[in-house]
Amino acid sequence: MKTRDDEQGRRIYEVDGTLFFASAHQFSELFNPKEDPENVIIDFKNARIIDHSAIQAIDSLAERYKRRGKMVQLRHLCKDCMDLLTNAKDLCIFDIDDPRYHVADDKIS
Repeated sequence: MKTRDDEQGRRIYEVDGTLFFASAHQFSELFNPKEDPENVIIDFKNARIIDHSAIQAIDSLAERYKRRGKMVQLRHLCKDCMDLLTNAKDLCIFDIDDPRYHVADDKIS
């Protein structure tokens, strides 16, 4: 994962790789809502969300930022991911470049 701050003072996390049950906990540990600035962007353009454990990790992370009163935006998630999110659903930024793939989850019919 790459991290940078933009000219507007936002912290941008660029997630790389596959996020699934075996990597979900490690993913969560990469963020520090307490130390991050007020505005954070998590960009999944170079990542793939595979299963419900990954969805739960994203929701949990969004909740950690919300509890600290910080604004988080999630970018480049596939439609399946956005449909499965609960806490973080309203944080998704829709883009024409969003990836198209499916998440393995029994909640999708």
